[in-house]
Amino acid sequence: MINATSATPASKHFLLTSISSSYLIQKLFSPALNQINLKDPETARLICRLIPMTCPFERDVFLLGRKVVHIPALCKLNPLYKQFVELRFRALTFLADECGEDVTPYCH
Repeated sequence: MINATSATPASKHFLLTSISSSYLIQKLFSPALNQINLKDPETARLICRLIPMTCPFERDVFLLGRKVVHIPALCKLNPLYKQFVELRFRALTFLADECGEDVTPYCH
């Protein structure tokens, strides 16, 4: 972890740039994702197909039947991760509650 008081000027600049760009992305796109109203079942199905249920990058690497390394999910580093998960959940509940569809095909 980088301590802001003991960091070099270059690392401080990188840290501030990454924080500010993440903050800017979240402030620009988060309200738009939260305001999507689901009224069409086709749109809800598309959202459920496009946004994966779990992070697709998390992996366990095995060698000779033994787990050698675990690559953690990096999706939480995405500033819009929470909004995408919430949008997918709203689409699933719309399909289940409003349309009366079975959503188990989207839960694999």
